[in-house]
Amino acid sequence: MGELPEISERGVLYPRRLPPRFQRIPATGPVGELVVWWWIVEWDEPSGSTSRQDLLPFPGCNLVVEQDMVGFAGPTTRASHRDLVGSGWAVAALLRPAAVPAFTSDLTSVRDSYVPLSVPELHSRVAEAVVAGDFDDAVARLSAWVTARVGAVTDEARLANALAETAGSNSSVMTVGDLAAALNVSQRTVHRLAEQYIGLTPHALIRRRRLQEAAEHMRTDPEVSLSSVAAAHGFSDQAHFTREFQRFLGQTPREYWGASGHHS
Repeated sequence: MGELPEISERGVLYPRRLPPRFQRIPATGPVGELVVWWWIVEWDEPSGSTSRQDLLPFPGCNLVVEQDMVGFAGPTTRASHRDLVGSGWAVAALLRPAAVPAFTSDLTSVRDSYVPLSVPELHSRVAEAVVAGDFDDAVARLSAWVTARVGAVTDEARLANALAETAGSNSSVMTVGDLAAALNVSQRTVHRLAEQYIGLTPHALIRRRRLQEAAEHMRTDPEVSLSSVAAAHGFSDQAHFTREFQRFLGQTPREYWGASGHHS
């Protein structure tokens, strides 16, 4: 594939453990209203070996075409992992909120779930391109299918996109009130859109971004103190940061630091 813009590894807790082929490709053009990025992974683990990928995923749903199935991954409420064994591949889309109603009308029912989709024509089209070694074509085929499946994008869906984008990227947004003000809507509207299009509370969206940013901060600046990380990402103190980190990632910041290869 050609040269692509660098996308943050935020959301991947241990980037050094990623398979040799792991790419995130920004979704451009009209489909950019429906997809944040495409991601491609290919792996070939030695017999008897397992590669565990630990994630604090972005608060969105993923449509995943993999070697033997198509799946819809609902919004996650906590860190997760996937064990890669043998050989395989996946071509997938991190969906924007606007695309989600085309796949489920009840996001709460698919939280922390991976649901098989019966769409054999999509699987065969994408797999055909992957077998031919053309991942660009595989992404193009998945893009065309998503665009057709979703159809026209409403103004409300665009507002839901803006909500997710603002909560996930604007570091000055620390409260639901901040989020409502940034979007020029009521807090009630923020809560309704988050529930309908994202499947998580607005507070959970903001907290996810702060924890992702904190984990990335710790990886990229191994000499920084935990108190400084806590302060930089809006936690009241180091103890608060440690509690939130352990609650959602299943380990303390110091444990994560050690597993990342830094000092403890």
